[in-house]
Amino acid sequence: MRAVVLQDHGTLDQLRYMTGFPDPVVRDDHVVIRVRATSFNYHDVFTVRGMPGIKVPLPMIIGLDMAGEILEAGAGVSDWKPGDRVLVNPLNRQKGLMGEMMHGGLAEKCLVAQHQLIRMPDGVTFEQAAALPVAYGTAHRMLITHKTVNSGDKVLILGASGGVGTGCVILAKMLGAEVIACASSADKVERLKQLGADHVINYKETDFSKWVVEKYGKPQRRSYEGGVDAVVNFTGGDTWAPTLRCVKRGGRILVCGATAGYDPKEDLRYIWSFELQVIGSNSFYDDNLQALMGLIQEGTMRPVIDVVLPLERAADGLRMIENREVFGKVVVTP
Repeated sequence: MRAVVLQDHGTLDQLRYMTGFPDPVVRDDHVVIRVRATSFNYHDVFTVRGMPGIKVPLPMIIGLDMAGEILEAGAGVSDWKPGDRVLVNPLNRQKGLMGEMMHGGLAEKCLVAQHQLIRMPDGVTFEQAAALPVAYGTAHRMLITHKTVNSGDKVLILGASGGVGTGCVILAKMLGAEVIACASSADKVERLKQLGADHVINYKETDFSKWVVEKYGKPQRRSYEGGVDAVVNFTGGDTWAPTLRCVKRGGRILVCGATAGYDPKEDLRYIWSFELQVIGSNSFYDDNLQALMGLIQEGTMRPVIDVVLPLERAADGLRMIENREVFGKVVVTP
């Protein structure tokens, strides 16, 4: 079969497009799916580079998120048959992540455990489903499962132009929040306006923390005036200290990652003085993905897909992710 294979850790040049990779062989409690769509996440960049403490069995077909249809079901598989349309939860309970500990979605076929299968409803395309798990599933759990955003809240979203970010913008607006979206270019800022953000900030030109203070007032220690109710911060790094300075008393900082650095300078005075809540959110579950597909089916939301590429151009798509040139998701159709 055709596949994109990581030969060794390093740069994206280590990815090889192959036409003769061995087909997966079905086994007990597993199915082989025909991959119809897969999408990239920044995690795929980390997989290519290599991550401390994680030993990836090479060569590896990368790609966490995928959707397709069942080609063959192994012994012990119940409630699933060839032809069923499925979204794959990329976490295998025994082995770990698809595209990291076992072959992932950048191939024509993939072996998947039956516990990872989620039925796709009518009205949801393979491209839309494949865009959901890591990015939109994470956003859904962080905002909705944990009930961290309420109607009328002022919510600042950093890194709003990526997969998780666009998911947060859409879901926060759906919940009735006033959304302030931050991005790094004029084009991305304009597209965030079109997506529904109430206010947009180009953080290359404007200090988002100062913007909040000028717009809503300085947070007060003895009242609930000034600042925003919540900040979505999955960047960390040098965005952490400014985040602390613009959240109102009793406000929330929502964290699901640290793409710009996991050990930022901390100022605990803000945590106790303003009674801030730092709320972590890790991963997603089947119910998040089912709920998201339900929203697509009923027309309430659509995941933002920047570009759809053929398998032979998959490395170009991941390079766009690495260079922060993407608005929403990059989808590949093997």
